[in-house]
Amino acid sequence: MVQESKHDRLLKAHLEISQHLTDVASGELLQRILELAQGVFGFDNAIIRLLDEQSGELVTVASFGYPAEAERLRICLGEGIMGRVAARGEPILVADVLDEPGYLGGIEGARSELAVPLVAHERVIGVFNVESRRPGAFDQADIGPMLAFAGLAAIALENERLLAFLDRASDANRQLDQLNRQILRHVNLGVYTLDTDLKVTSWNPAMERLSGRPAYEVLGCDLLDLFPHLRGQDFERLLRQVVAGGSPGVLELPHRNLRGELRFQKRQVVPLRRAGMTTGVLVVVEDLTEFRRLLDRHLHTEKLAEIGRLTAGIAHEINNPLTVIGYAAQLLERELPGDEGRDLIERVGREVERLQALTEGLLSFSRREAPQLRPTDLQAVLEDVLLLLHYELQKRSIHLVRCFHPVPAVAADVNKLKQVFINLLQNAAQALGRDGVICVKLKQAGENQVVVEVADNGPGIAEDLRGRIFEPFFTTKQEGEGTGLGLYLCRQIVQEHDGEIELDSRPGMGALFRLTFPAHPVNKI
Repeated sequence: MVQESKHDRLLKAHLEISQHLTDVASGELLQRILELAQGVFGFDNAIIRLLDEQSGELVTVASFGYPAEAERLRICLGEGIMGRVAARGEPILVADVLDEPGYLGGIEGARSELAVPLVAHERVIGVFNVESRRPGAFDQADIGPMLAFAGLAAIALENERLLAFLDRASDANRQLDQLNRQILRHVNLGVYTLDTDLKVTSWNPAMERLSGRPAYEVLGCDLLDLFPHLRGQDFERLLRQVVAGGSPGVLELPHRNLRGELRFQKRQVVPLRRAGMTTGVLVVVEDLTEFRRLLDRHLHTEKLAEIGRLTAGIAHEINNPLTVIGYAAQLLERELPGDEGRDLIERVGREVERLQALTEGLLSFSRREAPQLRPTDLQAVLEDVLLLLHYELQKRSIHLVRCFHPVPAVAADVNKLKQVFINLLQNAAQALGRDGVICVKLKQAGENQVVVEVADNGPGIAEDLRGRIFEPFFTTKQEGEGTGLGLYLCRQIVQEHDGEIELDSRPGMGALFRLTFPAHPVNKI
């Protein structure tokens, strides 16, 4: 039969102890821990002493192989090997106690000793000590396993302390504790407490969601170590002010959690006092992010409504002089001789009609009316727009490249699409400044789509701005040069035509706007 190794005996002992940590009285469990440890280490005697916090002495709670007089001995902190371990919180290994002047006798003929601290919640609560009649019976490799046994013993003792505390608590206090826990568990506000050293003493589920850190990771830790970006900030100053006895305070500040999300929070800091002394602080965290977003949406809606009202008034004012100009052009057409004069007057008339259509577009923007879709030749629309902008592009020395392929008709509102193409071309020209190239392409994609591309070789658009380029009131132009509504309206119009608009751009590589419309043969419109 193969003999069990020391490692196997250690694993079996730990497994048995772990299975009974919560269902066996601590005295019985400590005795069993000593017996199992003896089977692993082969010591002659062992003892577990607990530190009496009032007297500062080590008192026996369990022993194996010790005479009664040795068990009754009370050892002070710093006295003997066990007293030094309790005072320092570090193991002590003695190969031969005959060479140890501070040795306090345990069993007759003892020669070697190993003592390790019992630690719970980062404080020493006692000592686990073993002895042997053989010199050098223990070595450095035994310290780790002994500490593991000591840890299990500490858990058993802490469980007993907790049970004793709960037994002493009255029914009223238990009910109040349960009520407080329920409130903290289900309230939407983040709630946590700190001691006077700013170490976390409680952390409710809402704080877990807001911070991205579970309670078991933060309890007992320094708040400023967990969130170092708070150091030197107003929040740290407020915490220290309240700990020092100051009055409660409130702060609103942006905060980026561990998931990288930018949140806006209001934090209320209240002192916790006992017998007139500040023992810690209570922090209540209210997340204002959704409220801020709703407020921003409301403000944007109000801005759009105001723009709509303004454009309606401006459109009405422009329509009046356009009507007069149109009537005057009709009179001039009758009076001016020659084809050239009539061509000029006809062009004036067409542009007056286009301007009137644009002002109607402003009115429709405020009224949100559906576009009037008709069979439309996109090449003709683009040619009209390029003719209108010819002088502007020539003045800037911008080279225009046309690349038009035959495409089927689309269902479109001509004047609304002109508004889109004018806006895209003007944006491209402004981005170039002078001496650039603008390329306008018209092509068919598959059987059912028509694509228009407006591209320039300008500076391009940064990656962090591309996601916002179609937002209302967002602009990359200097103040006073744009309202930030142009591309927003372009997208609205394209979507009204069941189309899509997308941007492809890289810094230093220009910008390309791609518009895709569903193709509709004329006989099906």
